[in-house]
Amino acid sequence: MELADEAFDVRHDPEQLNVNEEIIKRLQQIHPATVSEYEDAVCWIIVIPTTTDLMNKFVAKQITESELFELTQLGIKYDALYLCSAMVLDEYRNKGIARKLTIQAIESIQKDHPIKHLFVWAFSKEGEGLADAVSKVTHLPLLKRL
Repeated sequence: MELADEAFDVRHDPEQLNVNEEIIKRLQQIHPATVSEYEDAVCWIIVIPTTTDLMNKFVAKQITESELFELTQLGIKYDALYLCSAMVLDEYRNKGIARKLTIQAIESIQKDHPIKHLFVWAFSKEGEGLADAVSKVTHLPLLKRL
Protein backbone atom coordinates (compact mmCIF):
# COMPACT_ATOMS: atom_id res chain seq x y z
CA MET A 1 0.00 0.00 0.00
CA GLU A 2 3.00 2.30 0.50
CA LEU A 3 3.77 1.96 -3.20
CA ALA A 4 0.19 2.95 -4.07
CA ASP A 5 0.34 5.93 -1.74
CA GLU A 6 3.59 7.12 -3.33
CA ALA A 7 2.26 6.75 -6.86
CA PHE A 8 -1.24 8.11 -6.43
CA ASP A 9 -1.27 10.10 -3.15
CA VAL A 10 -5.01 9.44 -2.74
CA ARG A 11 -5.10 10.83 0.78
CA HIS A 12 -4.49 14.32 -0.62
CA ASP A 13 -6.70 14.07 -3.72
CA PRO A 14 -10.45 13.72 -3.06
CA GLU A 15 -11.10 13.06 -6.77
CA GLN A 16 -9.33 9.69 -6.55
CA LEU A 17 -10.82 6.48 -5.25
CA ASN A 18 -9.28 5.70 -1.87
CA VAL A 19 -9.22 1.91 -2.01
CA ASN A 20 -9.90 0.16 1.28
CA GLU A 21 -11.54 -3.12 2.33
CA GLU A 22 -15.06 -1.69 1.85
CA ILE A 23 -14.22 -0.50 -1.68
CA ILE A 24 -12.65 -3.86 -2.54
CA LYS A 25 -15.78 -5.68 -1.30
CA ARG A 26 -18.02 -3.55 -3.54
CA LEU A 27 -15.63 -3.94 -6.49
CA GLN A 28 -15.93 -7.69 -6.15
CA GLN A 29 -19.71 -7.35 -6.11
CA ILE A 30 -19.46 -5.52 -9.43
CA HIS A 31 -17.38 -8.42 -10.78
CA PRO A 32 -14.94 -10.85 -9.14
CA ALA A 33 -12.20 -9.95 -11.67
CA THR A 34 -12.10 -6.26 -10.72
CA VAL A 35 -9.24 -6.83 -8.28
CA SER A 36 -6.39 -9.14 -9.27
CA GLU A 37 -3.14 -9.97 -7.54
CA TYR A 38 -0.06 -11.77 -8.79
CA GLU A 39 1.99 -13.97 -6.44
CA ASP A 40 1.93 -12.48 -2.96
CA ALA A 41 1.29 -8.88 -4.03
CA VAL A 42 4.18 -8.67 -6.50
CA CYS A 43 1.59 -6.97 -8.73
CA TRP A 44 -2.02 -5.99 -8.30
CA ILE A 45 -4.51 -4.32 -10.59
CA ILE A 46 -7.96 -2.78 -10.27
CA VAL A 47 -10.36 -2.41 -13.17
CA ILE A 48 -13.89 -1.07 -12.89
CA PRO A 49 -16.64 -2.14 -15.30
CA THR A 50 -19.15 0.66 -15.86
CA THR A 51 -21.31 2.25 -18.55
CA THR A 52 -20.37 4.24 -21.63
CA ASP A 53 -22.31 7.21 -20.26
CA LEU A 54 -20.27 7.29 -17.04
CA MET A 55 -17.06 6.71 -19.02
CA ASN A 56 -17.78 9.73 -21.20
CA LYS A 57 -18.55 11.91 -18.17
CA PHE A 58 -15.35 10.82 -16.46
CA VAL A 59 -13.13 11.36 -19.50
CA ALA A 60 -14.71 14.81 -19.97
CA LYS A 61 -13.94 15.61 -16.28
CA GLN A 62 -17.64 16.00 -15.43
CA ILE A 63 -17.31 13.42 -12.63
CA THR A 64 -14.41 12.31 -10.44
CA GLU A 65 -12.95 8.83 -10.07
CA SER A 66 -14.76 8.47 -6.75
CA GLU A 67 -18.05 9.52 -8.36
CA LEU A 68 -17.48 7.08 -11.23
CA PHE A 69 -17.22 4.28 -8.68
CA GLU A 70 -20.20 5.48 -6.62
CA LEU A 71 -22.43 5.97 -9.68
CA THR A 72 -21.67 2.55 -11.15
CA GLN A 73 -24.71 0.47 -10.33
CA LEU A 74 -24.61 -3.17 -9.30
CA GLY A 75 -26.33 -5.86 -11.34
CA ILE A 76 -26.45 -4.18 -14.75
CA LYS A 77 -24.66 -4.91 -18.03
CA TYR A 78 -21.42 -2.94 -18.31
CA ASP A 79 -20.01 -1.89 -21.67
CA ALA A 80 -16.94 0.13 -20.65
CA LEU A 81 -13.97 -0.74 -18.47
CA TYR A 82 -11.90 1.70 -16.44
CA LEU A 83 -8.25 0.72 -16.10
CA CYS A 84 -8.09 2.14 -12.60
CA SER A 85 -4.69 1.16 -11.24
CA ALA A 86 -1.76 -1.20 -11.56
CA MET A 87 1.06 -1.52 -9.08
CA VAL A 88 4.17 -3.63 -9.59
CA LEU A 89 7.07 -3.95 -7.17
CA ASP A 90 10.21 -2.37 -8.64
CA GLU A 91 12.13 -5.60 -9.03
CA TYR A 92 9.30 -7.17 -11.06
CA ARG A 93 8.67 -4.29 -13.49
CA ASN A 94 9.04 -4.60 -17.27
CA LYS A 95 8.25 -8.32 -17.24
CA GLY A 96 4.70 -8.05 -18.64
CA ILE A 97 3.06 -9.10 -15.36
CA ALA A 98 0.63 -6.15 -15.14
CA ARG A 99 -0.27 -6.48 -18.83
CA LYS A 100 -0.99 -10.19 -18.47
CA LEU A 101 -3.03 -9.69 -15.27
CA THR A 102 -5.04 -6.85 -16.84
CA ILE A 103 -5.80 -8.83 -20.00
CA GLN A 104 -6.92 -11.80 -17.91
CA ALA A 105 -9.25 -9.54 -15.93
CA ILE A 106 -10.70 -8.05 -19.13
CA GLU A 107 -11.27 -11.49 -20.65
CA SER A 108 -13.01 -12.68 -17.49
CA ILE A 109 -15.28 -9.63 -17.38
CA GLN A 110 -16.06 -9.95 -21.10
CA LYS A 111 -17.57 -13.38 -20.43
CA ASP A 112 -20.34 -11.59 -18.52
CA HIS A 113 -20.42 -8.10 -20.04
CA PRO A 114 -20.21 -6.66 -23.57
CA ILE A 115 -17.16 -4.43 -22.98
CA LYS A 116 -16.73 -2.09 -25.98
CA HIS A 117 -14.27 0.51 -24.62
CA LEU A 118 -11.39 0.91 -22.22
CA PHE A 119 -10.54 4.17 -20.49
CA VAL A 120 -7.75 5.41 -18.29
CA TRP A 121 -6.53 8.31 -16.19
CA ALA A 122 -2.80 7.66 -16.33
CA PHE A 123 -0.56 8.93 -13.54
CA SER A 124 2.70 7.86 -15.18
CA LYS A 125 4.20 7.13 -18.57
CA GLU A 126 4.35 3.46 -17.49
CA GLY A 127 0.63 3.48 -16.71
CA GLU A 128 -0.17 5.07 -20.04
CA GLY A 129 2.06 2.55 -21.80
CA LEU A 130 0.30 -0.32 -20.05
CA ALA A 131 -3.11 1.02 -21.10
CA ASP A 132 -1.95 1.43 -24.70
CA ALA A 133 -0.53 -2.11 -24.78
CA VAL A 134 -3.69 -3.63 -23.29
CA SER A 135 -5.85 -1.74 -25.80
CA LYS A 136 -3.74 -3.01 -28.66
CA VAL A 137 -3.83 -6.65 -27.52
CA THR A 138 -7.56 -6.66 -26.73
CA HIS A 139 -8.53 -4.60 -29.81
CA LEU A 140 -10.65 -2.36 -27.59
CA PRO A 141 -10.53 1.38 -28.21
CA LEU A 142 -8.93 3.40 -25.41
CA LEU A 143 -10.11 6.79 -24.20
CA LYS A 144 -7.86 8.90 -21.97
CA ARG A 145 -8.70 11.46 -19.34
CA LEU A 146 -6.12 14.19 -19.68
